[in-house]
Amino acid sequence: MKIFMPVPATPLRDTLSENTKDAMRAKDSVRVSTLRLVNAAVKDRDIAARAEDRCEGISDAEILSILAKMVKQRQESAKTYDDNGRPELAERERTEIEIVREFMPQPLSEAELKDAIAKIVEDSGATCLKDMGKIMAQLKTDFAGRVDMGKAGAVVKSHLCSS
Repeated sequence: MKIFMPVPATPLRDTLSENTKDAMRAKDSVRVSTLRLVNAAVKDRDIAARAEDRCEGISDAEILSILAKMVKQRQESAKTYDDNGRPELAERERTEIEIVREFMPQPLSEAELKDAIAKIVEDSGATCLKDMGKIMAQLKTDFAGRVDMGKAGAVVKSHLCSS
């Protein structure tokens, strides 16, 4: 009798590493350089985690946080390049954004975000703006990499003020 054992999901760091190797084999220089930047950021955070006695390194949720930060940085850079008449550099940033987003989960829609916030507010019993930090922390934990925290902050604030 064969026992079925579910295969654990591949850790994000392994997926990034494999994709880097594939890009190197395909000689896709933009993809290779982008994925190397991602891997370097993950390794930097791993080193910081070891200093905090977390020898296993960072979690996938933390890697998703790094990816979200990288996307945001590139969006800002692309806007700056556009504003300064450098469309070729802006396009490179947008290409890097697309590469990084391949490793991120699908972002929540506006309706899904509002529903998630309403549920967290209800579950936590939050009633005023003092509870906003608690709600934001829960949102960041539950939906790592799927929520623009800037937009979420505005939605949480409006939800708490209208309650």
